Amino acid sequence: MRLWVKRAFASQLVAAIILTTAGTAAAQGSLADARALYSAAAYDDALAMLDRLHASDQRAEDGRAIDQYRALCLLALGRMDEATRAIQTIVAALPSYHLSDAEVSPRVRATFRDVRQAMLPAIIEQKYAEAKAAFDRKNLAAASDGFNQVVELLTDSDLGSAANQPPLSQLRPLAIGFRDLAAAAAPPAPSTLPEHPSTPPPVATAAPAPAPAPPLRPAAPRIYSWDDANVVPPIVLRQAMPALGDMFVQRQGTIEIIVNETGLVETATMTLKVNAVYDGLVLAATRNWRYKPATVDGVTVKFRNTIQLDLKRR
Repeated sequence: MRLWVKRAFASQLVAAIILTTAGTAAAQGSLADARALYSAAAYDDALAMLDRLHASDQRAEDGRAIDQYRALCLLALGRMDEATRAIQTIVAALPSYHLSDAEVSPRVRATFRDVRQAMLPAIIEQKYAEAKAAFDRKNLAAASDGFNQVVELLTDSDLGSAANQPPLSQLRPLAIGFRDLAAAAAPPAPSTLPEHPSTPPPVATAAPAPAPAPPLRPAAPRIYSWDDANVVPPIVLRQAMPALGDMFVQRQGTIEIIVNETGLVETATMTLKVNAVYDGLVLAATRNWRYKPATVDGVTVKFRNTIQLDLKRR
């Protein structure tokens, strides 16, 4: 009983010292103050301070630490739904992030691992789609970085057996192949060596014979939209939006998708962004959306659709 009283007194004393220091600065608090409150088991006070810190401008690395301690406080308070959403925010922003074994308990690591295991497959598929789109646009540097992320995430231990099952097992050789193609197609770095003054002028040579014209490629399938009067638009079969977590600002957002002839989302682009975290969650969710495809005269066609995001809290 005495030990419990001492701990309670220490918790209250630490909280009182932190929350009454230096006027306005103390009212806002700092990440170090929040950590001290968390260490003293003053989880409610730590969470309130972290929420204030999250609303202010922070460096990216501080923002990640704030999100982490916010999730830890919610777990300690038994608010599992909110803790799960907070962890989802961390994983969506930085999929490769792992908790330190020295900082948290095995139970907390297990909870974090379970959330990552559920989210990583969709994130990996989205990263692959973005890298492939960059490759198709000839943005080879972005494509190479994206395919490297896919390959690295596919080796993450939290994936478990999912990495060896379709569709993830099929993405690894594709990602490696496209990554190598991007590297081979990248232009060589310009030489920095100065030209030698005694280098003779180049000798004129006959122009090479023109290369034969490449064969004509078939035209890409037409993409229909609401402007086309003769098209029957796709019908929604599954179009679930990710939940709007407590950390997201409620604002309007739109996403443009192309539904292919089989009713799958072929491409997805945020045309009016909400924020980087929620945008990533929505783009990842489109991989699971399903539709009855659009038709023209009974033939299935591609269809471009713009969707207003429903940002009501769930």
